[in-house]
Amino acid sequence: MRDVIDVPGGGAGERRVLFVVYDGVQLMDVAGPADAFASAARMAGGGYRVWLASAGGRDVRTSCGMRMGVDVDVADVAGPLDTLMVAGGLSRRRAMLERELVEHVRRLSHQARRVGAMCTGAFVLAEGGLLDGRHVTTHWRFREELAAAYPAVTVEADAIFVQDPPIVTAAGVSAGVDLALSLIEQDHGAELARQVARWLVVFMQRPGGQPQFSVWQRTRTVRNQALRQLLCDIAADPAADHTVPAMAARLSTSTRNFTRIFSREVGLSPGKYVERARVEAARLLLETTTEGLEVVARHSGFGTAETMRRAFMRQIGVPPGAHRRRSRPIPA
Repeated sequence: MRDVIDVPGGGAGERRVLFVVYDGVQLMDVAGPADAFASAARMAGGGYRVWLASAGGRDVRTSCGMRMGVDVDVADVAGPLDTLMVAGGLSRRRAMLERELVEHVRRLSHQARRVGAMCTGAFVLAEGGLLDGRHVTTHWRFREELAAAYPAVTVEADAIFVQDPPIVTAAGVSAGVDLALSLIEQDHGAELARQVARWLVVFMQRPGGQPQFSVWQRTRTVRNQALRQLLCDIAADPAADHTVPAMAARLSTSTRNFTRIFSREVGLSPGKYVERARVEAARLLLETTTEGLEVVARHSGFGTAETMRRAFMRQIGVPPGAHRRRSRPIPA
C-alpha cells in the first residue's frame, strides 16, 4: 500500500494550491490562474505554491495537444490545502466517470480551505456532491447541461465567476484569471492583485457577475431584416429614442405587434434588450474614457447616473464606479 504524502510546502504561511488535471483538460484553465498565483508568490516573497495532480500521477495531454507535466498522483495527496481546483475541458464526461478521481477530489475537499472549478471542472465537483445547494457557474456552452444533470445546483447564467464559500467556480479560459485575481485580492489585498494583473497585462479584474459575452453575441440570429436593422441602430446610437412606441413606429407596426415580434425573434423584451445594450455601451465608455458618470450616462442613453447605477446593479451586480476601477487597464 502506498504512503499518502503531504503536498510539499516551502515555508510558514505558504498557501498550497493544487490543480487536479486529466487528459483533455483545457490548457488555459490551468496555465492562466496558476501563473497568477505563481506571480503573486514571487511578488509577495512566498504566498502560494502551485502543484498539479492527476490519476496515477501521469502527465496529461491537453485539449490543444500539448503535454502537461504533473507533480503527484492525486491518490497520494494529503492536506491541508489552501485551494483545491479542478480544471475543465471537453473530456469532462470521461473525468466524471473516473470514480477514483472524483472520490479523491471529494476527500481532498474536506482538507482544503476553499474548493473550486474552472469551466467544466464544475461537473466533477457536482458528481462528487460538492455543489449541492450551491450557486455556481460554468462555461456558457454547458450551463444548461450542468443545471439539468444536477438539479440541486443553482447555475448562475452568464457570470464570469461565482463565489459561494467555500466553493468558487469560473466560466473557464480567461475567466479563470479573473477568479484567481479575486482570490489573491482577498488573501493579500488589492495592491498585490493589481501588481499581478499588471504583470500579466490583463484588466484588474472583471467583476464576477459580468456577463460571459456581450449583448450582441448573446442575441439570436434575427431573420426579420427591418428588426435586424433596428438592432444595429440601437448599437450605433444607444442614447436615441428607443421606447417601444418609437421603435414600433420605425417598423410601421403597432406597439403590441412590435413587442410580440421583438420578443419572439430576439428572445428578450424590447425594454430588457435596450437596457442591456445601454449597459454594454456604458461599460465600454467606463473602460476606455475618463468621462464622468453623468456624461457616460447621457451618452449611453440612461439620462442620469442614478438610472445607470440601477441598471448596472440589475445586469452585472456592481455600480458603474466599481466597474471602472476594476475593469480599466492598470496605468504604467
